[in-house]
Amino acid sequence: MAKSPVEVKLIPIEATPENFAEYGQVIEASRDGAGFGPNDAQLDLSRGIPRFYIMRIRDTPFDFSVLTHHASVTQCLGSIGGHVWYLGVAKPTLIEDGDDGKMVDKLKSRSGHLYAPPAVEEIRIFRVSGPKFIKLNHGTWHVGPLFSDSYMDFYNLELSNTNAVDRTTYDFIKNKGVTIRVDPNDVDTSSS
Repeated sequence: MAKSPVEVKLIPIEATPENFAEYGQVIEASRDGAGFGPNDAQLDLSRGIPRFYIMRIRDTPFDFSVLTHHASVTQCLGSIGGHVWYLGVAKPTLIEDGDDGKMVDKLKSRSGHLYAPPAVEEIRIFRVSGPKFIKLNHGTWHVGPLFSDSYMDFYNLELSNTNAVDRTTYDFIKNKGVTIRVDPNDVDTSSS
């Protein structure tokens, strides 16, 4: 008989520029005409053709076991209309040239880069509300957008071939026997 996966429950925290910095950026409205600066999305779209599009996502559950990262591009996500949504993330675990001896569990992606598996205890769930968007750093593990509505529209900025050539996934059920559950009604406001 197959063993049931262990369920890990995570409490969302409101995404702020400070608490999201290890994963990327939270970009909020700035005054029209303001010059480029550190509060603007620090993008890297240099390895291909940028793709900016609207994606309609339907029926996202608040439990998951698979995280994804993109090693060659930063990615931006935001809800159209500023609706509340959630994003699961873990710190990048890319292994750079010369660092491969420091990590015991190194894996090679189908696109050729080396990485360490994300640790389940490193996963955080962020609540994103209002007129802002999220920029993910190179290699940030992520899952989502997650939301309660039957569908939502999001804008997405990545490369035209990101999901074909730069999409590395890690399955916690398959590799660790773990699934993650989020309760969107239970938000930790002390971290915001």
